[in-house]
Amino acid sequence: MALRCYDVFAKPLEGTRQRSISGGLITILASSAAAVLFLSQLFLYLKIQPRHSMHLADSVPSMLFDPHHQHENPKFSLASNLIKLRMHVTFPHLPCGSLDYAQDGISESQGLFQHYHSKPYTFTLRIPTVEEYRLSVAGGYSEQNINTLRNNGCTMVGTIITPRVGSILSVTISSDAWTRATSRMVFDNMGNAIFDGSLPNITHYIHDITFGDPFPLGTNPLRNVHHVIDNESGVALAKVAVKLVHTTYQRTFSAPKESYQASVVKYIIQPEVLAEQQSTLLPGLMMMYDFTPLAVRHLETRENWLVFLSSLVSIIGGVFVTVGLVTGCLIDSAKAVAKKID
Repeated sequence: MALRCYDVFAKPLEGTRQRSISGGLITILASSAAAVLFLSQLFLYLKIQPRHSMHLADSVPSMLFDPHHQHENPKFSLASNLIKLRMHVTFPHLPCGSLDYAQDGISESQGLFQHYHSKPYTFTLRIPTVEEYRLSVAGGYSEQNINTLRNNGCTMVGTIITPRVGSILSVTISSDAWTRATSRMVFDNMGNAIFDGSLPNITHYIHDITFGDPFPLGTNPLRNVHHVIDNESGVALAKVAVKLVHTTYQRTFSAPKESYQASVVKYIIQPEVLAEQQSTLLPGLMMMYDFTPLAVRHLETRENWLVFLSSLVSIIGGVFVTVGLVTGCLIDSAKAVAKKID
């Protein structure tokens, strides 16, 4: 019986509590406000909240190429310090016999590239498909002769496993083909080369170059890129500098996914510049890539469900308490005014 004095939820006697129209309206108003606030809180809870953070990338040792053991494990991840590099490029005016590719001086023409990149993780050269040829040329071809024309082009496609260190990957005209082409150049009285159209056109189309798994929320700047060489000779060197940012992407209730974002700078080196610098680089495509010391972490999370539950309780209780206080003040004020008038 002594506990009754602590009861803050005292019940009025049966029949002493009257129901009124104004009370019903106030109840409906309070319930509507509570429902709106509940739905808004539920929307905020279900909404994904992305969070970004930047930190120094982990320092990891990088192993050298091992042609005998690098493909024993079918799963390659950052833990093994190896990444997959996929490349898909089409040269519409350069036959496969005149094309060469290399990584850090290890070229296909020397037979060393296949030694370090054996099947199935290697590059292959083939005749481009009709769709690849259409994308790679800048117009000026006949649809009737497209099957004949594409036989004069070449597509390089494939995926290699490479250490997670900076490197240079080039796809250029082969040294033998370049020697044959330049031997047919005509020189004027001053010793300057006169291009008579015998040099191959190095125009190429980058269908896709991907490092590891692409970042799901980003775009790949090395996809659907057209390098048109429209100078008099048709030769030039397209240089592409790539900076790779290691990015960890994690969604709610899912495991983190390791990926890369790429920052790309592209420029074309004309043949006159190569000649003035006495460069030994061959015309074509040269890609230099490196890894930044910074890493990005992208998290997609929701609000803690305990915070959500406490917010709901606060909303429902707070609405009715606030409405009760306001209506009580109004009713008491109205009664006080009525007494003064009487």
